[in-house]
This record gives sequence, structure tokens and C-alpha cells, in this order.
Amino acid sequence: MRLENSLALLTKGYAWLPDLRRAHGERAVGTRLGGLPAVGIEGPEAARFLYDEDHVHRAHAIPEPVQGTLFGKGAVHTLDGEAHRVRKAMFVAMLMDGAGIEALVDRATAAWDDAAREWATQPEFVVFDESARVIAGAVTRWAGVPIDDADVPALTDDLLAMVDGFATGGPRHWRARRARGRREDWLATIVREVRSGRQTTPPGSVLGTVVRHRDADGEHLDPRVAAVELLNVIRPTTACAWFMAFSGHALTRWPEYRKRLAEADPAFAEAWAHEVRRFYPFAPFIGGRAPQRLEFGGQEIPRNAMVLLDLYGQNHDPDLWEDPYAFRPERFLGREIGAFDLVPQGGGDPRTNHRCPGEQLTVALLAALAPRLAALDADPVPDQDLTISLRRIPARPASGVVLRPR
Repeated sequence: MRLENSLALLTKGYAWLPDLRRAHGERAVGTRLGGLPAVGIEGPEAARFLYDEDHVHRAHAIPEPVQGTLFGKGAVHTLDGEAHRVRKAMFVAMLMDGAGIEALVDRATAAWDDAAREWATQPEFVVFDESARVIAGAVTRWAGVPIDDADVPALTDDLLAMVDGFATGGPRHWRARRARGRREDWLATIVREVRSGRQTTPPGSVLGTVVRHRDADGEHLDPRVAAVELLNVIRPTTACAWFMAFSGHALTRWPEYRKRLAEADPAFAEAWAHEVRRFYPFAPFIGGRAPQRLEFGGQEIPRNAMVLLDLYGQNHDPDLWEDPYAFRPERFLGREIGAFDLVPQGGGDPRTNHRCPGEQLTVALLAALAPRLAALDADPVPDQDLTISLRRIPARPASGVVLRPR
């Protein structure tokens, strides 16, 4: 099948690729997007195939609108081979260190507890908005980037805009571009000040690591690229607000889980984090370009074709997940998760391939904050719009989940 499917993607969103594959009864199906040949694939073997650099390259694969909003130009996501390995090692060192993750969680939970006391005095508050402010302030300071309390709301709005506008046109997209430009300017200035000695960085901080990093060519990052990579720590961490809003949605739909989650049992809290990431729509698919003619699942993949791994479809694959459209955190209790099974943020080994190295951090943050959300002395506001449109990328509860203190 080589019919242009851009309109179908726009109208169906997350359901586009799963529906296309189901219509053909295959794990691999050919199509076209933006005039280019594309092949959608799904399943653990598909994930292994995608993350093999002999099969799929990322360089020149990420569309400019996505680079100009979500990832930034010159980002690690756009690199392959040795250039990617050297740059990725910087992120692994920053984001997969146990002590560093613990420090961020401590900072975020302290900020949440402070904010919760303020929420208790308000008539109502929105989980998505308030979670984002808490996380944005915590991760920015954890990264060693100086910021005043008064500047956190504007920074939060810009970080959310970058995520919210990457997969659409119109006002959301242009708001995302403007937000990225502002924040790259801000961080590039800080990078220059650190390098000139006019500003210091905390020992071992993300800011210090990025400023001092040398790429595969032995050179420091250009200040603008350094700003891009700083945002690629701060922005996706702030995007945990989507998972917090989904947690609020789940607690509203399935209130029987509230007491158990509020007890903050570490095993159940982590299982909750995994199930929220599996069940709810976050990224619809990821992809790259085939450097040569390939074949997967009986489907020919032309040279330079896009190869798309169906993340949403795989996270709802009945061969992997019993009753996949049921929300059941307990499914992850005592279950070993394969590197290519649960793929909300990609698959494989984040130390060696393109899988998000911040996934551990995301799980740790969600496992720490979701029990606090469940323990709030607040109830959902009646009659709010909790629908989640699969046509909207990225999806989220329409109301953001509004709570009213008791």
C-alpha cells in the first residue's frame, strides 16, 4: 500500500497507524507520508529492528517542524554513529545516575508539598498546570540553571508550548517556535557567561556538564546547541505533567485505586507509573530513515523510506498485554519488562541507542508524585470535560483535571 496518508494521520491521530495495520492484518504495512514512502511496524521484533543502526538512521529523518519546536536543531536526536554515541554518553551520565535521580525527586516532592499547601487555600486547581509548574521549577534548579520564583510560570508555559505544538500547524505550532527561540536565547547566554567566568555552576550540575562537554570532534558545543541540549533535559522532564494529568484522570475514572496509591507502596507506585505510561496516549510513533533497501515482516522497505514504530499500538497489543484497553496497574507487579516490550518512550538500551535516557527519571518522578496526588484532600470538580481526544497530538484530558479542595 503506497497511498498518501497525511490527511488520515491528521484526522485519526494516535489511531491512524494501529488502524492501518489492523486493516491489513499485518505488523508491517506500507504507506506514504508527506509524499515519502513509509512503513509502519509494531512489536518487540519491530522495536529491535528500528533501533539497529544498520536498519534505521535518525540523521535527516526528523522533520524540520519537529526540530524547530520539540527537539531543537543540532540535538542528539538527529545524530547517528560515533557522533550520537559521544553526545548520548553525556545524557546517560546526567540522567541515569541514581544519586542524581534521587536528588531531583527530593527537590520535586518538596516543591509539590509546598505547592499543595497553597492549593488547599484555592477554590479549585488544575492538576496539569500545577504539576507542570512544580516540575519545571524543580528540574531547572536541579540542572543548575539559575531562575527566580517569579520567572517559573513563564518558563513553564514555554516548555509546555514546545511539547504541545510540535505535531500540529497553526497557532499552537507558532507558539512552540517562539517559545523555543526565547529559551534557546536565554540558555545560550547563560552558557556564554559560564564559559567566560562571569557565572559559576554547582559541582556536577547538568549545566556544568553541558558547558564542558566535548563532542566527537573534540570541540565544545556551540552555545546554541548547548542550549538545545539543556532544554532536552528540562523540557521532557516538565512533560511529566502529561502523565500527572493522566494519573488524575485515572484516579477519577477508577477511584478504587486512590487509597492504595496514596499509601505510597514503592512497588505499586512504580507499577502505577508504568501502567499510566502504557495505557494513556503520549507519543504515537517514532521513526527514522532506511539507509538501504530493507525488508521487515514481509514488507519491502525502500531506501530512504521512513520507518515508523507504532508506540501506541504496541502498548495496546493483546499479544503483549492481557486486556490491553483495561487500566490495571497490578499487571506490572512482579513483572519483568523487556527492553523492547513497553515502549512509551522508545525501546532498547538507552545507554547505547536512541531510547530516551530520561525514562528512569520519568518513572521515579511519577512514582513519587502520583501517590501525593492521590493523597490530596480534594475531589474532582463535577461536570468537567475529562475527554481525551486521540486526534490531538499530544493528547491530554481536555480540562487538565480540575480538583476542588474539601
